[in-house]
Amino acid sequence: MKRSPRDSLETTRKMTRRGLILGGAQAGFMGLLALRMRHLQVEEADKFRLLAEENRIKVSLIPPSRGQIFDRNGRIVAENAPSYRITMVREDAGDVEAVIGRLMKLIELDPDEMARALDELNTLRGDTQVTVADRVSREAMSRVAVNAPALPGVTPEVGLSRHYPLGSDLAHVVGYVGPVSDYDLSKIDNPDQLLLTPRFQIGKIGLEAKHEEDLRGKAGIKQVEVNAAGREMRELDREEGRAGQDFQITVDHMLQNYVQARLGQESAAAVVIDCESGDLLAIASAPSFDPNLFVRGISTTDYRALTENQFRPLATKSVQGLYPPGSTFKMVAALAGLEAGIITPLDTHYCGGYTEVAGHRFHCWKRAGHGHVNLASSLRESCDVYYYNLALEVGIEKISAMAMRLGIGQKFDIPMSAVATGRAPTKAWKQKSFGKDWVIGDSVNASIGQGFVLASPLQLAVMSARIATGRALVPRLVKSIDGVEQPSGAGESLGLNENHLRHVRKAMFDVSNNRRGTAYGSRITAAGMQMAGKTGTSQVRNITAAERRAGVRSNRDLPWERRDHALFVDFAPYDNPKVAVAVVVEHGGGGSTTAAPIARDITLQALYGEDPPLSAYPAKDRARIAAQQKRLRQARPASDRDGNGRA
Repeated sequence: MKRSPRDSLETTRKMTRRGLILGGAQAGFMGLLALRMRHLQVEEADKFRLLAEENRIKVSLIPPSRGQIFDRNGRIVAENAPSYRITMVREDAGDVEAVIGRLMKLIELDPDEMARALDELNTLRGDTQVTVADRVSREAMSRVAVNAPALPGVTPEVGLSRHYPLGSDLAHVVGYVGPVSDYDLSKIDNPDQLLLTPRFQIGKIGLEAKHEEDLRGKAGIKQVEVNAAGREMRELDREEGRAGQDFQITVDHMLQNYVQARLGQESAAAVVIDCESGDLLAIASAPSFDPNLFVRGISTTDYRALTENQFRPLATKSVQGLYPPGSTFKMVAALAGLEAGIITPLDTHYCGGYTEVAGHRFHCWKRAGHGHVNLASSLRESCDVYYYNLALEVGIEKISAMAMRLGIGQKFDIPMSAVATGRAPTKAWKQKSFGKDWVIGDSVNASIGQGFVLASPLQLAVMSARIATGRALVPRLVKSIDGVEQPSGAGESLGLNENHLRHVRKAMFDVSNNRRGTAYGSRITAAGMQMAGKTGTSQVRNITAAERRAGVRSNRDLPWERRDHALFVDFAPYDNPKVAVAVVVEHGGGGSTTAAPIARDITLQALYGEDPPLSAYPAKDRARIAAQQKRLRQARPASDRDGNGRA
């Protein structure tokens, strides 16, 4: 059939339109190809050149700089020191043993450290950076860098490692860091990738552990061009992390150093609190240890020496140790009776050396007794019988409530390890703990700080400070974080009757300043500096009736672990309290003979801020104190002494 001219024209138009569409599509496709080729050949040229040359881009974390820690005067107590190390990545090294063999010809490798590194290289992911040599010299670093082409996967690095310039002085307070362990990781649900880096250090105890995340900061990321030989060619990109926060603690390192030196090798603890702010000016446990030993992993020998020491240098006795407070608890019982209106300061009891309660004889420390005693003389001479009778009248519930009010049985929120709660026992507590009823003998024992009552040196210092000020003072260890001042621990009023507090304070003053006081031999003689205190001696063994008849054995005739604990608490100056102090000497014997002299010396050092004048001591002690001051000055860091050896 012959087509009409009109149909032919329409067909031609359709063909032309389709041809244009198809041609446009082809042109567009070619244009896209051209743009893609330009992108690959021009804009991505460097990347493909790296691939063509068998180079690659390595992405790695940038460990943040750990926050530093300073004392209250700005003295650094935890810093970051440069550390040179050699690392290896298994997938880059290829033949690991061959590379290590070549590395051993260049630098000396510790066999134990090398064994650990090989284990990590074999078990961790192939792209993990493993430290094969730590704390190497600059010369060793240079030799490795020069021979990099022969050491694929090996990288010399400069990092930062924790250092504690004051050594053992603040070990229990600041704590230490150490390599992340499997146990550490097991306690974290979603660990930061930084923690998976071999040998990365985190806080293990003390402030370092309690504020780990704040001190650690946040890691950065960098991209580095690495050639086929493993040499880093250039840094392509870097995203900075965030440095850890700096901490300033309330402790005065000079006072802390003195306290540690004064405690010496005793198994003991001492706490000094600022009565205005609650700042912990010193918080020491003895003996101490060098935290630098733990930073890169302590040796078996060093660790065994610490754990096998019967004086337990690793224990933070100042906050972790719990002790029967002994006669230092008598102020608690006295205030409980006064506040309840059950006793008055003038009420007397007769002490004939013992009292009988429910058919059991409770003895006073003074076998012959004290005669008639009132509140003031009972504290001054530490009569036990007065408090036995007080407990019968007041009852354990009121005594325990006052103990809590004064800080015993409270767990204070300070960033130290194993802070203990202590114990202010009640009838309900005994029933819950032992399934037994409270008996009257329990109250009698508790009235003199024995039996179920337990307190830490920190709690005893808080108790003394609260009696001195009448405020619910709270201990503070962190002064500022990155320059931001932390809340004061000054506290509000305890709501106690001021007249009752005055009677107790005056009795404590007589303990140290009246000739009949149990701490008169450790008094402060400087005008305006006198302290108010209380001795305490807590038993750690039962004394049988037979031993009492034959004569109680003295502490010096007993094995060390069976001797009484020695305690002393005080505040000073009496008229305007500035510091409160607590000292506990484990198995030290008598509080008046062992703990009181130490506490007096620490109190004076805190008040003067330096070695006090000899006139502050009783004349009979001055020659001994002069020799002691000279000896203790030598224990201070050289940087804290002038050319004459004085601070």
